[in-house]
Amino acid sequence: MVVVFVLAALLVVGVLVTANWYVWRRLFRDTTRAPGPVRRIGAAVIAGGWVLTVGALVAERAGAPFWLQRVLAWPGFLWLALSLYLLLAVLAGEIVRPLLRRYLERRAAARQARATTGAETGVEPSASPAAADERIPAGTAPPQTSDAPDVPQSSGAPDTLDTPKAPDAPESPDTPSSRTTDTTEGADGSDAGAASPLARPSRRLFVSRVVAGAAAAAAVGTVGHGTYGVLSGPKVKRVTVPLARLPRAAHGFRIAVVSDIHLGPVLGRGFAQRVVDTINSTQPDLVAVVGDLVDGSVKDLGPAAAPLSQLKARHGAYFVTGNHEYFSGAEQWVAEVRRLGLLPLENARTELPHFDLAGVNDVAGEDEGQGPDYARALGDRDRSRACVLLAHQPVQIHDAVDHGVDLQLSGHTHGGQLWPGNLIAGAANPTVAGLERYGDTQLYVSRGAGAWGPPTRVGAPSDITVIELASRKA
Repeated sequence: MVVVFVLAALLVVGVLVTANWYVWRRLFRDTTRAPGPVRRIGAAVIAGGWVLTVGALVAERAGAPFWLQRVLAWPGFLWLALSLYLLLAVLAGEIVRPLLRRYLERRAAARQARATTGAETGVEPSASPAAADERIPAGTAPPQTSDAPDVPQSSGAPDTLDTPKAPDAPESPDTPSSRTTDTTEGADGSDAGAASPLARPSRRLFVSRVVAGAAAAAAVGTVGHGTYGVLSGPKVKRVTVPLARLPRAAHGFRIAVVSDIHLGPVLGRGFAQRVVDTINSTQPDLVAVVGDLVDGSVKDLGPAAAPLSQLKARHGAYFVTGNHEYFSGAEQWVAEVRRLGLLPLENARTELPHFDLAGVNDVAGEDEGQGPDYARALGDRDRSRACVLLAHQPVQIHDAVDHGVDLQLSGHTHGGQLWPGNLIAGAANPTVAGLERYGDTQLYVSRGAGAWGPPTRVGAPSDITVIELASRKA
């Protein structure tokens, strides 16, 4: 088992090193003529970014001083997102690169053809026919005007037009023309060597610089937009869910579902306040916080979570643990959210006027003897009543089906958070985001309000979902 783990770790490291070397090559080596400070700076930026990323991850899990976590978190986690999109952008550039080179080659060939045609006819491409008639053929003397006196030629000097041209002196290997024979094509495909041999980079260098610049701009723009989306706060999403056993009196009951807030070194009290204000603006009948509230201890993040005490709902606010609570001291956080006015459902159930609300612990609690207990939460309930279950991970849906649950509310996936992370999330979860049916049980998965690691989302916008229950008897 240890050998397998070591081999897997070496494989991961090898893939990361290769991917980062490839990014460095495309962005720095291929865009410069020779080794120099640009290449060294590029290597330092990439290596330094990963040092910060690893430092941020280790500091968070090891419980380092909170100030150190905050110092490392912003640059380290943002580099993690930026490196992903730099890699994807330079890979996309491999498609653009040959197309751009082919375009420049065709353009250069067309210019050369026009120049050759002009040389054969003695007419520049832009010259008019009238101007062509006035041109003097090469090798002839200019005509003398009738009023200019004839100038006698000296018998001792040969005619300058008949003087044979001396052979060109051999070029020194160090002359500019010999050194830049392959690199004098202009960026637009023209031959710039005769006038200024070193004025423009070669076509290959020009293409590399264009593609690298576009890739860097695309990656920075993507991460910047995704980060702004997270920091500006989640948007409200509304979904209507009909339940067969819901009585008519409960038709239109609103549950505000929020998951994966991930308060920590990056998202703090201000972000929590935005989440609370957004939830309260929907005027829900009940608030369900379905796990992954924090990434850190009560000591460090207690003040950040304080705005949760302002949650307002007619039937209260409820909480179940997520896997990150078990990385952060689940028992302490359960006590803290209770102090803030939320009602933890630890494998428990409460009977609301028209349906049952149950909650189970996250599967990560099994390592601490605090895993989900469906029999305790659901075993003795009246199955004639509708039941809504709060469970952090979508994979818990199969147990919910076995226990006759009508609707399970979950989070955990973040909708993939960073595209194409949705593909990975889809392989590990039955539902990545949205509403799906499993037999007689429906599952709704929120993309979450915050973000883990990079405070960035691409292709998976954050949300707070208002579930409106509908009675089929209404």
